[in-house]
Amino acid sequence: MKLIVNADDFGYSKGVNLGIVEAHINGVVSSATMMVNMPGFEHAVQLAKENPRLGVGVHLVLTCGNAVHPEVPSLTDHTGAFLRKSQHLMDASPEDIEREFVAQIERFLQSGLPLSHLDSHHHVHAHEAVLPIVLQLAERYQVPIRNPWTLAGEGQKQESITTQGFSHRFYGDQLSADLFCEIVDEWGGCATAEIMTHPAYLDDEVLTGSSYHLPRTKELQILTSKQVSEYLEKKGVQLVTFHDIR
Repeated sequence: MKLIVNADDFGYSKGVNLGIVEAHINGVVSSATMMVNMPGFEHAVQLAKENPRLGVGVHLVLTCGNAVHPEVPSLTDHTGAFLRKSQHLMDASPEDIEREFVAQIERFLQSGLPLSHLDSHHHVHAHEAVLPIVLQLAERYQVPIRNPWTLAGEGQKQESITTQGFSHRFYGDQLSADLFCEIVDEWGGCATAEIMTHPAYLDDEVLTGSSYHLPRTKELQILTSKQVSEYLEKKGVQLVTFHDIR
């Protein structure tokens, strides 16, 4: 099996960035996705350029921080911050969503990094109002996406480049190396699979800005553990990036 271990939230803060790179250099993280609208973006770009084996995509954002595009009124409040009410994606203008996503992707491309794939913060790309836009953008930019159909418990409904399997189970308060290995086994029959992760060192931005903070350090410990790396080697799992499944 070809396995992508993706670290979400690259660019959120320096603590997150350093944790992701640590999990890549000394652990099993092979891929990451960038939040180009967050304060740690430039720092993440620098780290990514220093670690070219790390595949880096765009973590499309509609629910955290400020919009990149200056005029997407159906997505933001008067300060430019994204709205957070659960209904706002259904009420948002599709034109605003596309405009904002294009602005985020273009900001990433301006960094000079090769774009590996698209996924999203809080899985917004799997939302019924958002998925058609993301599929169109994936085709326009000729990149894979995180599998939204596995996320919804459904089979793939149309042609797109993605992994056969995707797991978001490595998350929460019950993290362990055994859980990670169990997830690997769960998708062992697939040719390609992705496991979503959120490793980080804690800093003030994470502690005050994210509801998911302390478990990130536990993820980092597990993803750099010998138990996990040796298990993948024993199972013959090949760690890859989205560049390798095109």
